[in-house]
Amino acid sequence: MNGQAAAGNHPVDADRIWADLMDLAAITDPGRPYTRRSFSPRFLEGRAWLADRFRAAGLETRIDPAGNLIGRLEGTEPEAGTIALGSHSDTVPDGGRFDGTAGVLVALGIARTIVGQGIRLRHSLEIIDCLAEEVSEFGLSCIGSRGLAGALTPQSLDLRKPDGESLREAIARVGGDPDRIAVVARDDIRAWLELHIEQGRVLEEAGVDLGIVTSVVGITRVEIEVSGMADHAGTTPMHLRHDALVAAAGMVAEVRRLALRRIEAGGGYFVATTGELTVTPNAANVVPGKVRLLVEARGEAPDSIKVFLGELAQGTRRIAEASGVTLSSYRLLSEAPPTPFDPGLVSTLEAAASRNGVSFVRLPSGAGHDAVFFSRIAPTAMIFVPSRAGRSHCPEEWTDKQELALGALVQFDAILELDRSG
Repeated sequence: MNGQAAAGNHPVDADRIWADLMDLAAITDPGRPYTRRSFSPRFLEGRAWLADRFRAAGLETRIDPAGNLIGRLEGTEPEAGTIALGSHSDTVPDGGRFDGTAGVLVALGIARTIVGQGIRLRHSLEIIDCLAEEVSEFGLSCIGSRGLAGALTPQSLDLRKPDGESLREAIARVGGDPDRIAVVARDDIRAWLELHIEQGRVLEEAGVDLGIVTSVVGITRVEIEVSGMADHAGTTPMHLRHDALVAAAGMVAEVRRLALRRIEAGGGYFVATTGELTVTPNAANVVPGKVRLLVEARGEAPDSIKVFLGELAQGTRRIAEASGVTLSSYRLLSEAPPTPFDPGLVSTLEAAASRNGVSFVRLPSGAGHDAVFFSRIAPTAMIFVPSRAGRSHCPEEWTDKQELALGALVQFDAILELDRSG
């Protein structure tokens, strides 16, 4: 049965969640909807608004050393540990109203229901607004969840943004205490549940209510540099050119060809993108002498990424030789392995959806989330709600209220089951 019927009378107040989403979205840089970049004055204004809502819901509210805003309901058996849920309230520039904030405000709505109905959980419950999930001006993402998981290094704290402020100073400015950020992660969290918009088209095109996320894909980035010869564009005959951009164009096509081959070979979700090109000297009347490419591969299976990178290295060398240019550099910039989520927690979410007549499909996440770092310290799983036309990180980002209501219903049901089952 489709979940539309189930959402009509469930206990979490979807209208209140929706009103909160719109109110928080209104806190944005002037003329730039919807922009609350981490550490900015507008972000701090949104944080203050959230803290007020947390306290009004009856949550004990604090900012932890890593700068995460936390609202807590103490359980009847504190030694049982903590069930944590949430996401983030910062945005990319000119972002949307739902990315991150939906997870925080659905979690707040669930906490309101638990308090309002007088439900006493054995476990403590925390609603966490993680600091700076989006890439910050310090060049680092997931700052708060890294800190909570013991993965925020002293080197990271020394990073500086363009105006000279260090990350250490910025965390202190938003209410954290960088000198007390634990090297050893929290050990009391028994489960992390994160609701998030899909940021893709799978759910909408399949006509499915929710996605139960099984993993976050691995992400690998490679830098390729091609060196040819800069020449006069009007006087150098075509057959005598060593055009670095022609070779680079072949490599862009090779990235797509090899990615499609990986998909055809199976092994789960896989995508690859040439997202950045730097052409030198980049003038209309000069044959390009040098090109730098940044290639990113994301995959569910480590072997797929490994095979792709090996084939790409061979392909780029072949293209460079055929084009009469030099492959001057091929180097790995970064590598993050896939993050599988806890099978038991995934099954708990699926059972909650089935009990409430909510349709779902298992799928991986092609984007990174705070859940990646929570998975290092606790069983972790995510719920995706549909994104209209897959749009995200833009003002047109949209998820219907009814779709959020179904996500809230399933998350609420799963929390009660986790609290009962331990």
